[in-house]
Amino acid sequence: MGCGHKDDKASLASSQIASFSHQPHQPPSTPASKEVWKKGGRMFSILLAVHLALLACTLVSSGAFEKIAVHDYDVFFLLTVMMLIVIVWIIFYVASTSRCPGAILCKDSHAGPIWLRGGLVLFGIFSLVMDVFKIGYYSSFYSCLSAIKIIYPIVQAIFVVVQTYFLWISAKDCVHVHLNVTRCGLMLTLTTNLAVWMSAVTDESVHKAHSKLKKNVTEEIFRWLMKAGMRSSAEECNCNSQICQIFKNGYFWLYPFNIEYSLFASAMVYVMWKNVGRFIDHHSHHIHRLKFRLFRRTFFVGIVLGLILLVSGLGVLILYEVQVNSSTESSKKSQALTMYYVFNIVCLGLMSLVCIGGSVIYRFDKRDMDRHKNPTRTLDVALLMGAALGQYAISYYSIVAIVASTPRDAVSALNLTYALLMIAQHTFQNIFIIEGLHRQPPKEDHKHDSHQKDVYGLTFVNINAVSLRMPDSGGTLTTSAASGTEAIHPSDLVQSLTAPKKMNWRRKVLREISMFLLLSNIILWIMPAFGARPQFDNDTELNFYGDSMWPAIVDICLPFGIFYRMHAVASLLEVYIMS
Repeated sequence: MGCGHKDDKASLASSQIASFSHQPHQPPSTPASKEVWKKGGRMFSILLAVHLALLACTLVSSGAFEKIAVHDYDVFFLLTVMMLIVIVWIIFYVASTSRCPGAILCKDSHAGPIWLRGGLVLFGIFSLVMDVFKIGYYSSFYSCLSAIKIIYPIVQAIFVVVQTYFLWISAKDCVHVHLNVTRCGLMLTLTTNLAVWMSAVTDESVHKAHSKLKKNVTEEIFRWLMKAGMRSSAEECNCNSQICQIFKNGYFWLYPFNIEYSLFASAMVYVMWKNVGRFIDHHSHHIHRLKFRLFRRTFFVGIVLGLILLVSGLGVLILYEVQVNSSTESSKKSQALTMYYVFNIVCLGLMSLVCIGGSVIYRFDKRDMDRHKNPTRTLDVALLMGAALGQYAISYYSIVAIVASTPRDAVSALNLTYALLMIAQHTFQNIFIIEGLHRQPPKEDHKHDSHQKDVYGLTFVNINAVSLRMPDSGGTLTTSAASGTEAIHPSDLVQSLTAPKKMNWRRKVLREISMFLLLSNIILWIMPAFGARPQFDNDTELNFYGDSMWPAIVDICLPFGIFYRMHAVASLLEVYIMS
């Protein structure tokens, strides 16, 4: 498929470029028939993704149980084939599609911001370390394993490297050649990342369930595992050596990073898919070059409070893991749950109040709303609202179980308060983030300062003259110093002296709020991602819903809640920079 054989829409690229030159102030227009084919190409790629996702979901869920004749190496084989196909397509895109004449006529300045690509690289590095640990673990007893279990982490490491490079250089592309092939390739990439995510979440859940089983935490979990017949991660081989145990524990601890990498990559690939065949009117699509200034124009209050919560949360996590997993005494577990709930209640309460305060400040913000088409922002809002449903579900299930159960103790009261605050904090935080994402970024500081300096000089020198020369009817002032600029009203001259200070004060407070929420969401992501999951350690919900229903609810909903926190971190970083 060469560059000369383009889709019918791409064949009009030269004529549309010519129309840009003749009509620079009008967005490019495309015939109605082309929009119909665009929707048809999108529909075909969506159908491909849906079928592959359902197939992968079926194999992944079936491979987690012993009684179903689907083995984990069947899942690894499917994922390996999908990753190899994606690698081949990415090489084709980078080497052929992106180098065709007229392939990339414009770029989406909002897609793939540097902090999102930086997070992708960070999670990709940890994913590579996880693959190294996996290779070392499976190589410890390769004689009794299928070869696909060793091939899979090798292919996954290559996939992570190739995909990270691809998204780093191409995340902003609006492709106009090979449209249908590109759409299908991007949807295949998206589906592959989601399949890897489902496999990682399932494997991690099975591992944690077996860890609870071995430590005999509760009889309910033991009966649930025995009845479900959940498959062990390595049921046929024994890992007895010290180096094998290190590899095994290491790659399971790194699973959260691989999970977040897959979701970050999926979000970036989706935006690329939306931008295929898209023309951007640069006269309405403003490009804002915002600088990330972490330690300028800030009171440091949000950073300090956020760091205090972050360090305190790490201490609570360590104590929780030690007391719950290393001790079989019920009193120790009750103390650990009390400590966990108290910390989270304080953290969620502060975050809710701060979000309410930030939303109130936005009511007085004079910046205009950004109403331009922005697929990245639309996806951010959809992911925030959708991922929050997972934690909403867990909280409402907990509320019903606690209210309907008897007797009630102090831990149950704390659990109820925790569930209610979790719902409130998610709601208020989503409102604050969505408000920030839809605000126009501030003007450049140097332009703003120079303009205020000129106005100040004009006001200081000519303020008396203005008051003498202006008629009583109240008109506008036009002087030689302001020639070539807009007419200035006398009242605006006085307001211009105080407006910058008010704006800077609001911007500073919004930055403090964003940084505090960012650090708080990091610790609330770390705690459940690395083992602090009171849903499995609190007996109220388990006794109320049964030893089969409640673990299934948590296993399905909790990954969305964990993803919500990390996505909120990325969105809050964008809000911080936009403030």
